Amino acid sequence: MGNRARAAIIGSRRITGLTPEVIAELVSEIGPLWHERHQAVLSARPRRRAVGAGAKHKLVFVDRLLATLVHLRHGATHDVLACWFSVDRSTITRAIGEVRPLLAERGCTIAPGQRLRSLAEVIDHLGAEGRTGIIDGTETRVRRPAAGRKDREKFISGKNKQNAVKSMVVTDTEGRLLFCSPAEPASCADITHARKLGLVKLLADGPAVEILADAGYQGLGAQTGGRVVTPPHRKFKKNPPEWYEEMHERQRKAHSSRRIRVEHGIGHLKNWRALARHHGRREHMSDIIQAVAGLLSHQQTSGTRM
Repeated sequence: MGNRARAAIIGSRRITGLTPEVIAELVSEIGPLWHERHQAVLSARPRRRAVGAGAKHKLVFVDRLLATLVHLRHGATHDVLACWFSVDRSTITRAIGEVRPLLAERGCTIAPGQRLRSLAEVIDHLGAEGRTGIIDGTETRVRRPAAGRKDREKFISGKNKQNAVKSMVVTDTEGRLLFCSPAEPASCADITHARKLGLVKLLADGPAVEILADAGYQGLGAQTGGRVVTPPHRKFKKNPPEWYEEMHERQRKAHSSRRIRVEHGIGHLKNWRALARHHGRREHMSDIIQAVAGLLSHQQTSGTRM
């Protein structure tokens, strides 16, 4: 790709979803990591070549990063990207497969030079800052497993009745992304997923942190000493008094207005086409959602919304 075309891609947020400043930071941060891993793979080969020998890269690292960003942002197929960057399809596939895990390992940026990579770090950050966290689950459709697989049914979502994977998202009260968990099959309930991630133990043994959640997490409040706040239970199932209906509706709306920010954060995630469309590769979804979350949080920290 020529310098003029590369500059046009970098300069357009509509193409990459990121500002040129953020892309420059990604190049300086991830470029050395990619080069180090590439050299490690070459040195691990039993056959040794002379210095400078072997095939030369047709795709420099900047173009590999741009191809990955366009793929995540717009869901462009590898064939289309191969035509755009004037390389073979296998080159694009290999480039995305190398860059995407590096993006996923970055974590969520909360301040320049400060990132959160685990749920334990998120709880410690919220406790140290005295802030409230908000959690919710989000699903992404995936291709149905092949017939005959014993785990074929576990990807069916009980909510949407579709094949999907699920991830737990944590934001603060301003909607800034703090954490996205690895993907789980969608048959896993929200509360079960939170328990698998160790949320109960982290809240019970960690700092006093308030976590807002929807009705799918009811039950965690009793297990965490009231640190997980969910909508109020309905005490009257039949013929409730009018005063109780008004009070319950008022409490429910007050809770919803506090936790709506996590829906905004998930909405920003779904603006990236790789998380909004029917995706065929289930094994890549953890890397995809964590990579997009890291890019979004970096952009938000830089002072601009997606």
